[in-house]
Amino acid sequence: MDKKAKRIQTSLLNGIERKVLIWLANRQPKWITSDMLTRVGIVGAVLIALGYILSNIHVNYLWISTLGLIINWYGDSLDGTLARVRKTQRPIYGYYIDHTVDGINEILMFVGIGLSPFLNLYTALAMLIVYLLLTLNVSMNAHLRSEFKLTYVGLGPTEFRLLAILLNTLLIFIKPWQQFEQVMTILGKTIYIHALDYPGLVTLAILILIYIVTIWNDAGYYSKIDPLPKKDDE
Repeated sequence: MDKKAKRIQTSLLNGIERKVLIWLANRQPKWITSDMLTRVGIVGAVLIALGYILSNIHVNYLWISTLGLIINWYGDSLDGTLARVRKTQRPIYGYYIDHTVDGINEILMFVGIGLSPFLNLYTALAMLIVYLLLTLNVSMNAHLRSEFKLTYVGLGPTEFRLLAILLNTLLIFIKPWQQFEQVMTILGKTIYIHALDYPGLVTLAILILIYIVTIWNDAGYYSKIDPLPKKDDE
């Protein structure tokens, strides 16, 4: 992250999560490094994707995805906290690695759930595209206005992980929801709607709305601080 960028974290669980992360960081063995925790986060993302794909065989494989969500949170959230607690921050390297790995993790997670029997791949890919656009906007603002905004409308990665864990648990224990399927024809193409498609479409609509409002507000801000040059009087 840009060393001058101000972190803006306003998620619902931010206060509690920060205390937990600092507590964990202070108790990590000395041989544990931020880079190691970043790799742990990638392992978590792989497990998330694997569990969702294997749920085509049996719904109980979703427990692997839930475990992956916890492991991903541990690695992805703790790596930066550990560096700050130990005062071993590497702003340029850390910014590059963090955003590169975030992109890889997001692709693994969204594609993985899209390959499950519970969410249409088109819905998952649309969510991924909008999420990556929001991530790109965060990166631009970190450089242009020195703000690193991590959450929107009180929701951040941790809240979305908890929502995914809740949905996984409900799917495992509610058999009629597992078997839910509707068939629609859109523009002559047959589309299958599964258990997570309606929650996914609602989430997609919220992400699109957040993106539009964010772009509108940011463009207005940049227009004010960077107005059109006045023409020289002739």
